[in-house]
Amino acid sequence: MPGDPILEAEGVSLRFGGVRALTDVSFAVRAGEVFSIIGPNGAGKTSMVNCVSGRYRPTEGRIRFEGQDITRLPTNRRAALGLGRTFQNLALFGHMSVLDNIMVGRHHLMGAGFLRGMVHWIGGARQEELRHRAAVEEIIDFLEIQHVRKAPAGTLSYGLRKRVELARAVALRPKLILLDEPMAGMNLEEKEDMARFILDLNQEWGMTVLMIEHDMGVVMDISHRVMVLDFGRRIAEGSPDEVMADPHVKKAYLGELDDEAA
Repeated sequence: MPGDPILEAEGVSLRFGGVRALTDVSFAVRAGEVFSIIGPNGAGKTSMVNCVSGRYRPTEGRIRFEGQDITRLPTNRRAALGLGRTFQNLALFGHMSVLDNIMVGRHHLMGAGFLRGMVHWIGGARQEELRHRAAVEEIIDFLEIQHVRKAPAGTLSYGLRKRVELARAVALRPKLILLDEPMAGMNLEEKEDMARFILDLNQEWGMTVLMIEHDMGVVMDISHRVMVLDFGRRIAEGSPDEVMADPHVKKAYLGELDDEAA
């Protein structure tokens, strides 16, 4: 069952010049839950996730992860704390193999720096590499991509590339994984597989999930709680049933007309 908040956003606003992408958005994601952000195109969903991951810095407000203020931390520091993410637009290395792409996700867990690296090599770098390789192979098995493990990522179908992108984020072993439209562009079978993987990551691997997704069926099926953004503002938050019954959501997101205008 979901526990105490692992992520808290307090009064987050984001401006680009005179354009407001987010205005005074507050919410909390509880440890162990699947929390989805929905809303029309341009509602500020990806901007919010970019503020959480460190790609954007909020103009106002604070973001805390496990009680620590991370508002000004760079992206790599957030990854080291246990924040992983996928991107709406795939960011794989097309010329590299699936295996090597996933290994990139382990980089922050490996020995780094020249002196540390020399000591590390003398002390057993091969053993560390084997441990990381074993962790990657476990992820490959979990996501059922064994048959393409040596293939260049750029040669794969779109659905498989989305799965490799997820694998690379999982390789970080994050406590909180940020998924930006993981089902986008997929057919029904691929969506069902991805939904199953996300649920297993949450329930069996113990990862908290913050997800942006347009497929309302998926959102309603797998989310514990949902937040709705519209024009950069939070207009609703609650269980899937509560959110779908909210009149503001029906009007802003589902496009239902007021009775007087119908």
